[in-house]
Amino acid sequence: MKKKVAILGATGAVGQRFVQLLENHPWFEIECLAASKRSVGKKYKDARPWRLDTEIPKDLAEKEVLPMDPRRIEADLVFSALPADLAGKIESDFAKGGFALSSNASANRMKEDVPLIIPEVNKEHLGLIDVQRKKRGWTGFIITNPNCSTIAMVPTFKPLMKFDIEEIRVSTMQAVSGAGYEGISSMSILDNVVPYIGGEEEKMETEPLKMLGEFDGEKIKNAKIKISASCHRVPVIDGHLEAIWIRTKEKISAEDVKREFLSFDPGLKDLPSEPEKVIYLHDDEDRPQTRLDRNMGRGMTISVGRVREDFDGIKYITLGHNTVRGAAGAAILNGELLVNEGFI
Repeated sequence: MKKKVAILGATGAVGQRFVQLLENHPWFEIECLAASKRSVGKKYKDARPWRLDTEIPKDLAEKEVLPMDPRRIEADLVFSALPADLAGKIESDFAKGGFALSSNASANRMKEDVPLIIPEVNKEHLGLIDVQRKKRGWTGFIITNPNCSTIAMVPTFKPLMKFDIEEIRVSTMQAVSGAGYEGISSMSILDNVVPYIGGEEEKMETEPLKMLGEFDGEKIKNAKIKISASCHRVPVIDGHLEAIWIRTKEKISAEDVKREFLSFDPGLKDLPSEPEKVIYLHDDEDRPQTRLDRNMGRGMTISVGRVREDFDGIKYITLGHNTVRGAAGAAILNGELLVNEGFI
């Protein structure tokens, strides 16, 4: 029998992506759609301020949007697409109420007892759930996925950790959908590149250290890696392209890196949202490209290309779909991991 799921923030950009990705999901069935007061009581088809380029599933179009109140929700698993300023309290209320919650929001990511998970990277960090429940006295719990730009690079670090990474530098070219529907005006971004995204660089410099750290049974010991990020908004709709430079203690070649990318297999093929290739290595020198490659693996594959040696290390390009692998798809994959690991 399928698990019943609810979506908090169901009318927003990421919320709509959750609805799209969960249609016909083999493990999950949408039971509740919840949103802010301005949408409560409306039919879902009438509550969305904008629309993805897909039709609403017929069985959801007439569904009433509910308030984000745990007393009104029935679900085995709750997905959160809430903005950070609302997520902290609302997500905590659901966890206190006994719900398992997989969140895309940033509000709880860096809390010491909250797992920040990419299943292919650090699924063992789910051990923090027991710590969180004991510490807070909750019957439910919160797990999170990282920032949309962070998730486009961290899976590529996992197979390279054996070479003792010391320093990472990254420069991003991020899609406008990462700012939400009203995040950036057309007059600001058309014919332009904006060299600043508030809070983004800080997330890219801190979140990987938690995910690449070690869980000692009580807490995460962060990885000792220096990370420097520079983030930029560019006029594409979906897809975050990133240029990455890595310096390792152990000298490595471009061929070493390519070999690790090609052989990387986290062994999660039993999860429905897991792509056949987590990391796809392109042969062409001019790939990956945002328009051509963002939808690889149903948007869940990280594309990599232009692997080459630098004067003090390695450099390459990554691309991830920011609202699929970087948002709703990541939270759904985390939900599948919770089921597989017996937490739901």
